[in-house]
Amino acid sequence: MPDESYVGRSLPTAGPFQVGREKIREFATAIGDDSPVFHDVEAARAAGHPDLVAPPTFSVSFTMPLLEAFLRDPAFGWDYTRMVHGDQRITFHRPIHAGDELFTTVNVDDLRSRAGSHMLTVRCEIADADDTPVATTTALLVTQAAS
Repeated sequence: MPDESYVGRSLPTAGPFQVGREKIREFATAIGDDSPVFHDVEAARAAGHPDLVAPPTFSVSFTMPLLEAFLRDPAFGWDYTRMVHGDQRITFHRPIHAGDELFTTVNVDDLRSRAGSHMLTVRCEIADADDTPVATTTALLVTQAAS
């Protein structure tokens, strides 16, 4: 059983994550999105952005490793080998751009057990170097209870 005492906790803020042009381009290519604002600096600037814009799901590239480290911590007691992704939401406060230095705080919002499964809700608050909110991601993760 995962440790319910983690509910309501915030993990130490991680960062900075340096958003680079090539990281954005590589991510956009990997997901098959050839939008010019993801690949061409001039196209991004012509669209009103200071630099390349990251695709909407780009934040997973730096938040998922933080979540994975937490979920694999034996102190929490999560069975990562039986996990599936139940839901994902992203709220943008502004676009992510090349050149951003981002900091992420993982929050453990909820943990429920039902019908032989554990359901965990985790929220990542992403802010820039000025501590201005950039995005909020929320994930529902599910793992089967040990038999």
